[in-house]
Amino acid sequence: MDVVVNAAMSVDGKLSTRRREQLKISGSDDFERVDRVRTAVDGVVVGIGTVMADDPHLILDDPAGRHERREAGRPPSPARIVVDSRGRTPPDGRICDDAAATYVLVSEAAPADNRTALRKAGATVLVAGETRVDLEAAIAKLESQGLESLLIEGGGEIIYSAFEADVVDELSVFVGSLVIGGRQAPTLADGEGFLEAFPQLSLRAVERLDDGVVLQYTVSKNETSPSN
Repeated sequence: MDVVVNAAMSVDGKLSTRRREQLKISGSDDFERVDRVRTAVDGVVVGIGTVMADDPHLILDDPAGRHERREAGRPPSPARIVVDSRGRTPPDGRICDDAAATYVLVSEAAPADNRTALRKAGATVLVAGETRVDLEAAIAKLESQGLESLLIEGGGEIIYSAFEADVVDELSVFVGSLVIGGRQAPTLADGEGFLEAFPQLSLRAVERLDDGVVLQYTVSKNETSPSN
């Protein structure tokens, strides 16, 4: 599975304000870049926090991209994937409509009623992990569904979890020319944070877009020694 993380953040590394309100950080050129990335992948991943805050649709809006996917015998939009340990995704949310396939990744702790409601809404519910979603196991289940590439779009908790699980292959970050501030504002990688074995990145490209820059990295996978 090829896993790409993409995000837009302020100069000080924030994804939004402390109120977690959707904020325009990049512009039209970067939106086009993200559409190209979405066109190429099999699934787009977000966390339950993003779903609850923004009610995203996550379909491919670019007509050229939709046409390109149809010409290749693929669905017009990538699958939508929600990491949602307790199955709180609203069944009547835009992410559960019939515009694209929807997968909800839950843990065994997700109430049965929540899972049933999501299945009735048309989502495929995949269970991976006891109390929280085990991303490594979840990705294996997505592979068994025929998905071969994923784009993780946030928020900060799911991005941190992806790095913690050592499943990220590439990272692309648009850095906008603004400062948001706030110790409670979400950052690129929230969660508990690393104290050692920090994810190692290799800078592959730098591109100026809009009034900011896109930084593209290759992520080095952790190597486990034979003695471990």
